[in-house]
Amino acid sequence: MKFKLLTLLGATATILASALTAQAQTALKWAHVYETSEPFHTESVWAAEEIGKRTEGRYKIDVFPASQLGKEADINQGLKLGTVDIIISGSSFAAREYAPIGVTYFPYIFRDPAHLIAYTKTDVFKRLAQGYEEASGNHITAVTYYGTRHTTSNRPIAKCADMQGLKMRVPDVPAYLAMPRACGANTTPIAFAEVYLALQNGTVEAQENPLTTIEAKKFFEVQKHIVLTGHIVDHLNTVISKNLWSQLSDADKQIFTEVMQEAAERATKIIEEREKKLVETFKERGIEVTEVDKADFESTVMDKVKLEDFGYTKEDWEAVRAVK
Repeated sequence: MKFKLLTLLGATATILASALTAQAQTALKWAHVYETSEPFHTESVWAAEEIGKRTEGRYKIDVFPASQLGKEADINQGLKLGTVDIIISGSSFAAREYAPIGVTYFPYIFRDPAHLIAYTKTDVFKRLAQGYEEASGNHITAVTYYGTRHTTSNRPIAKCADMQGLKMRVPDVPAYLAMPRACGANTTPIAFAEVYLALQNGTVEAQENPLTTIEAKKFFEVQKHIVLTGHIVDHLNTVISKNLWSQLSDADKQIFTEVMQEAAERATKIIEEREKKLVETFKERGIEVTEVDKADFESTVMDKVKLEDFGYTKEDWEAVRAVK
C-alpha cells in the first residue's frame, strides 16, 4: 500500500512538473517567404534554437518558411493580428507603416553591402527604426543583406538610355520601379512565380534581381545578358511584434536582439560569398556579364525621380549617403 502511494505521488509530481514546464514555455511563430535552402531560413532556424538555449527553454520558436503563413503582406499584417510573432521582411513593407524608412530602397543610395551594414549601426538607422516602431508598434532587431539588384536582358545595355522601350518585369514597389522607369523601360508587375515563363515566351525582355535569385530561379537560362546595374543594395529586417516585444523582460530583449543580429551577420556573409562567385560562374556558362556606367544611371534617376514622391526627405537621403 505504501509503495503504491509513493508511486502515485511520484507520478503526480512528474505530471505537475511537466505541466509547470509547459506553462513556463512560450511558443512563438517566426515567418518568412524564403525557401528552406536560403540562409534567411537556415540562420533563422539557428537563431530560434539559440534563443531557446540562452533562455533555458522558456521560448520555443517554430520557423515557417516559404510563405507557409502567408505572403509578405500577410505576415506583416500578422504581426498586428497576432498570427505571427517574428518575421523577416523588406523595408518596402515597413515603409507602408512609416514611409521615411523606405529611403534605403532609393536607387544608388548605398555604395555596396559594407555601406548598408555600416548604416545599420548609425543614429540615422536608429531614428528611422524608431519612427517605424512608433507608427507600427513593432520592433526591428536586425538587418540582413539580401543582395544587390542587377538587370538581366535579351538586349545589351551599357547606359541608362539603352533601356528605352525595354519590356521589363519589375515588382510593384515604387522604389524598385524608379530606375527602370527613369531610364525609359516599359515596366510590368508579373507575379514572381511566372517570371521565368514570361522571359521564355517573350512577354517581357528583361527583369531585375540579385545574382543569387537569378541563379536560384534559373533566369540565366532564358536571358542573354546580365547587366551589373547594382541599382539597389537590398536588405531584410527581422521584426518582432508589438505584443511580444512589450512582454519580454529587458534581459530577454537583449538575448533576442543579440541572437538575431548574429544570425543576420551569418546570413549576410553567406550571401556576399555567393555573389562574389556567381559573376565568374555566369561567365563560364556563356552568359554576357557587363559592367555599366552607374554614374549615368544615378544621375538620370536623380534628375527624373523626386524623393518627395516616395515620402522621403532629402535630409534622410543625404544622411544615409554620408555614412562611412
